[in-house]
Amino acid sequence: MAERPPLAALELLVALDAHGSISAAARAAGVSQPTASAGLHRLERRLGLELLARGPRGTALTAAGRQVAEAARDVVDATDRFEAAAAALRSAPVPGLRVAASLTIAEYLAPRWLAEFGRGERERSGAAPDVELVVRNSREVMELVLDGAAELGFVESPTVRRGLRSRTVAHDELVAVVAPAHPWARRRSVSPAGLVAGHLVLREAGSGTRDVLEDALGQAGVRLPTHVTALGSTAAVKSAVRHGEGATVLSALTVADDVAAGHLVTVPIAQLDLSRRLRVVWRDGASLSAPARRLAAVAGAR
Repeated sequence: MAERPPLAALELLVALDAHGSISAAARAAGVSQPTASAGLHRLERRLGLELLARGPRGTALTAAGRQVAEAARDVVDATDRFEAAAAALRSAPVPGLRVAASLTIAEYLAPRWLAEFGRGERERSGAAPDVELVVRNSREVMELVLDGAAELGFVESPTVRRGLRSRTVAHDELVAVVAPAHPWARRRSVSPAGLVAGHLVLREAGSGTRDVLEDALGQAGVRLPTHVTALGSTAAVKSAVRHGEGATVLSALTVADDVAAGHLVTVPIAQLDLSRRLRVVWRDGASLSAPARRLAAVAGAR
């Protein structure tokens, strides 16, 4: 590709055509007269054309110089439009991002991801997009993403619905917990059959926590009873167990503070794998926005 004439020289040529003298063109361009003269001479050599006619009354443009100045004006005007368009983009509102997350992720992981994402966006472009975090259970999160109501979803369930793509961003484990006064608090472990025979208080059907538990019990040849107390939030489940006689199975993330404070006690479940992957999901075939891709990368990096 041939080297292009410098824009500053084209601006000087346009200014000379507009103001009639090199000294006036230099003032308009904010440079000294010697600098302007040298720039115009270099432009002549670069183009191989005689652009300036020098006479007793000063320097004027030749016929070729006027034609080149007219073409240069188009280049300068196009550059002005380019800079104006870039400035408009910089000042335009940053597009928002709608994300859905299951309850455990929304309460214990997403706040850190979003804070780190926001810092990165501000360092990158000076502004961070508004992020709306919709909190639902895992089944509902996947429905929102499939319907296009959320660009990204974060789920805890063991399977992902058809029509979605996914990537693991974190690992978690479910644990059984009871109140300190519960008989199981002094036991070394409880069997899967013993667990389901107890008074269980669980999250509602459709939650990732409930799905992982049911899947693990099924692999052990055990099923939950037909009737089990189900509550719609982790906080409600923990409160019911802490102040009642039941037991529950929840994410280790959600009960860590309660166990450390002595409000709940963990009970190992023999021969039951309750580890799980936490995933980001998006609609298959969808072209994710740049902010969505960066948020997913932040979550995966943690």
